[in-house]
Amino acid sequence: MHQSFSETASPEQGPHRLEALRAQMRSEGLDGFIVPRADAHQGEYVAERDSRLAWLTGFTGSAGVCVALQNIAGVFVDGRYRVQVRSQVADVFTPVDWPETGLGDWISTHAPSNATIGFDPWLHTVSQIRDLENAARPVTLRRSDNLVDRVWADQPPAPAAPAFVQPVELTGAAHADKITALAGRLGPARCVVLTLPDSICWLLNIRGNDVPRTPFVHGFAILQSDGTVTFFVDDTKLTDLGDHLGTRVRIAPVDSFLPVLATIDGPVQIDPSSCPVIVADTLAAAGTEVIEAQDPCALPKACKTSAELDGARAAHLRDGAAMARFLSWLDAQPPGSLTEIDIVKRLEAERMATGALRDISFDTISGAGPNGAIVHYRVTEATNRRVDPGLLLVDSGGQYVDGTTDITRTIAIGPAGAEERHAFTLVLKGMIAISRLRWPKGLAGRDLDALARVALWEHGMDYGHGTGHGVGAYLSVHEGPQRLARTGTVPLEPGMILSNEPGVYREGAFGIRIENLVIVEAAPALEGQTVPEMYRFETLTYTPIDRRLIDTGTLTAAERDWLNAYHAAVRARIGPQVDGDVAAWLEQACAPI
Repeated sequence: MHQSFSETASPEQGPHRLEALRAQMRSEGLDGFIVPRADAHQGEYVAERDSRLAWLTGFTGSAGVCVALQNIAGVFVDGRYRVQVRSQVADVFTPVDWPETGLGDWISTHAPSNATIGFDPWLHTVSQIRDLENAARPVTLRRSDNLVDRVWADQPPAPAAPAFVQPVELTGAAHADKITALAGRLGPARCVVLTLPDSICWLLNIRGNDVPRTPFVHGFAILQSDGTVTFFVDDTKLTDLGDHLGTRVRIAPVDSFLPVLATIDGPVQIDPSSCPVIVADTLAAAGTEVIEAQDPCALPKACKTSAELDGARAAHLRDGAAMARFLSWLDAQPPGSLTEIDIVKRLEAERMATGALRDISFDTISGAGPNGAIVHYRVTEATNRRVDPGLLLVDSGGQYVDGTTDITRTIAIGPAGAEERHAFTLVLKGMIAISRLRWPKGLAGRDLDALARVALWEHGMDYGHGTGHGVGAYLSVHEGPQRLARTGTVPLEPGMILSNEPGVYREGAFGIRIENLVIVEAAPALEGQTVPEMYRFETLTYTPIDRRLIDTGTLTAAERDWLNAYHAAVRARIGPQVDGDVAAWLEQACAPI
């Protein structure tokens, strides 16, 4: 199967590894060294070779950073990981709540006066270091080779998985046409540097397997204003592409990337939010003019073509049928007879049975009872918990060649308690509020996020993550620049796919999250409408929501109508794909309330 349950980090090794790192710091005259989760491509998932944060600290979350000083080592995590980090790192590491405490403020407080802090310029973006330099005064930040790599004796090799073509029937646009369109929008820039693998894979209509869960090919690219691309990549990865890339894409070795940058007669465009510092340093050393702007692939990639949206709809119907089979099976099992790992294995088996699954889109979160309160929980042999009466949170997804799925359902195992039903219903009200929403063109995710929280706020509850993230088209399950969150500043546009996933978490007791994926679309005009243009969401995900956990008296008439209409749509779309006991279960699970 795709998911494993072994421990992927060694927290017991943390003290020894931290001391080895500090010895390297002393040898370099450094008072500290920064170890991010990121690789040179700033991806959420990193290859084993690049898992430096997990290797050093034991923390395996998808976002975080360690600042190692000689007398203290802070591990910075956001609200998704505050329970997880405390269970994964040794006591030589100090968990720090981020962004409430910024790296710069923390360094200024804990580092010696006029300290020198080292960092690897491949692993930090221009914006990150610029912000840190402004916040961590009078600290000096110094470029360095990676000190973790020096002490990681058995560091794995770089990935070299073969790339493959994503056909134009699924992308909706040929890569030559994408190159032409983007080259024509560069303005005064002679070229733009691309470092994000999802941007490069989207632009060239290719996919790969260099990192788990996301079908990426690692490499760098330069898109020229004349409509050509230089792709810096290990050419052994490209043997299965045939003549797909064509004459407009030139292949160059990865180690020639910086030397080529140094020869460009600018101006050169970079995205400071994703471009490694070493790229900016190389251009500056060559005296090249730099233009800072958003990655030109980001917005076109986010606004899916009609072919990509049709593929997403097909993938979600396939995935919905797999979910129905899984949930029907789960309901037939006696409470206490399964473990969290049993849940993961069965759900992946149902997706595999479709014959279309390429990978899971992230490690399935199967959290029983208190493990459900760990927002990005990953079950291992060591943490595996029996699914006893209470709540089970299952957050999962699939990578299909025609689409990427992501769905969360919270399920009652045995009779549900009043507290759990109350909290579940408040979360459901927030999810329905987003699903039913119409809004004026031009609003961003930050303008909508609060609407998912109102019912929770009224009862003194909230959740420490965004309400939704962007989703790719057989790319990353967490895609920007769109997001449904307080940090979402990019206006939502038709064709964008986002998640809608409010939640609530009681540490040590239970977690609740309900998630559907949605598509931004134009909303039909209403009689008397004065707003020139409005948008709404089309629902992509069709899987029953556990009616046993709903306090129906708390729902408004409009909310009940939405839920009943949604379940009727689930029956209509998923019903023809299942039969026998699953069909009977689906009919009951989708009954009106």
